[in-house]
Amino acid sequence: MNIKASLSRKAFLAINFIVLSILALLCVLPFVNLLAISFSSKEAVTSGKVGFLPIGFTASSYSFIMHSPAFLKSMGVSIARVALGVSVNLLLVILTAYPLSKSTRQFRARTFYSWVYVLTILFSAGLIPSYMVVRYTGLLDSIWALVLPGGLPVFNMLVVMNYFRSLPPELEEAAYIDGAGHISTLVKIFLPVSTPTIATVTLFSFVFHWNSWFDGMIYMRMVDHYPLQTYLRTVVINPEAFFRNTSNLNSDLQILLGLVSARTTNAAQLFLATVPILMVYPFLQKYFTTGLVMGSVKG
Repeated sequence: MNIKASLSRKAFLAINFIVLSILALLCVLPFVNLLAISFSSKEAVTSGKVGFLPIGFTASSYSFIMHSPAFLKSMGVSIARVALGVSVNLLLVILTAYPLSKSTRQFRARTFYSWVYVLTILFSAGLIPSYMVVRYTGLLDSIWALVLPGGLPVFNMLVVMNYFRSLPPELEEAAYIDGAGHISTLVKIFLPVSTPTIATVTLFSFVFHWNSWFDGMIYMRMVDHYPLQTYLRTVVINPEAFFRNTSNLNSDLQILLGLVSARTTNAAQLFLATVPILMVYPFLQKYFTTGLVMGSVKG
């Protein structure tokens, strides 16, 4: 049976489409401008002629960046951080969420531990105690300083815990009858049916570790150990600093240096920093809404 939409409904849909389209353009157009600058000649960028299309098309900025040791090192640090950070986050989130999803009859201290974790969301010791913990545990200037302090994202754990609670208890009971223990039940029963929620918290962890810059600035004393976002932050704040110190560049970079500027190389670096997010997000987007809703509603 086809039901015709009322005039007010059609007007709402039209206005909604227009407003959302404008908001989408406001988000996309700055990114398009950044991409155009990265592929434009330094003369066109300096004169302010570049809009949404490259002028004097050239890939010199990308060639310069791909031969830049500092950029490549920071990219390697970020890749290592994401690989370790996401793995540690998922491991701790799953191992914490599973016991906390049990009833108080099965796990008597569940309420106490739940409140302990919730309090860590509401209150924080602050920057100085956090720095002292990292320093006196010998983690300064190491990749683990970027991974272990945020090893257990409590929000992600609550999402996974609520999803585990929503699973039918008959699944777990059937596994126990067949002789499965807690580890087997978690690995063979809970995780296979939790793909949307696990994919959602994986995306959260990936974006967090890839975009973090402040902890790299605090815990890393050597520039060579900066993750990519921390390195880009220093470049964006002081874009001319690198171009004033060119004595460490080889002959190939010296040639490219005359074809690029601080704005074109910064635009290229910022674009390259977003590529991993653009590559990962479309594959996990289909799980995002489903996983978040399933993990936040108990029923």
